[in-house]
Amino acid sequence: MTQKDLLYMEDAINHETNLINITSYYVEILEDNNLKSFLKNTIKKHQALKTKLLKTMEELANE
Repeated sequence: MTQKDLLYMEDAINHETNLINITSYYVEILEDNNLKSFLKNTIKKHQALKTKLLKTMEELANE
């Protein structure tokens, strides 16, 4: 993997982290339970993606 690819992966992980943090903030302040539920599911999906990206980076580092 090239340095450019690694930087892309790092950016993707940072974007996922930001998305999770922003969405979590709105879950805390919203009153609509349906919207909260939707956002909580969205957070779970993005946490899974972030974990997958981190795992991939870890595997590449161990090669």
